Amino acid sequence: MTLKTSRLEQFRKNREIMNDKVMGLEHLGVKRFFNLDTNTYKNGALSAQTKELLGLVASAVLRCNDCIDYHLEQCAKTGSTKEEIVDALNVALIVGGSIMIPHFRHAVDTLELLEEEGAL
Repeated sequence: MTLKTSRLEQFRKNREIMNDKVMGLEHLGVKRFFNLDTNTYKNGALSAQTKELLGLVASAVLRCNDCIDYHLEQCAKTGSTKEEIVDALNVALIVGGSIMIPHFRHAVDTLELLEEEGAL
């Protein structure tokens, strides 16, 4: 296991643990928000693949590395190619400007991890 792989695996593990803790709070509003989020990315007028690319762009512009990692994984799972993902990240770069460059680098690092795992 490489150091890079352990970063992505640690992200997944921590996300699962913390989501369980959040759901364990038993707050109806929180549960409804999580459900709304889950349902938003399902196929509708836009495909789940397109929605995940949109989520990736929004996450990059908002500069949330955890969100970037999550949406990169979902982009891979819904069938986006590396070329499509990089094109979407280019949109984020144009919208977000140069302040997004460190997050673009983070995304490229995560893309490499997903490639190592065979997800892309």
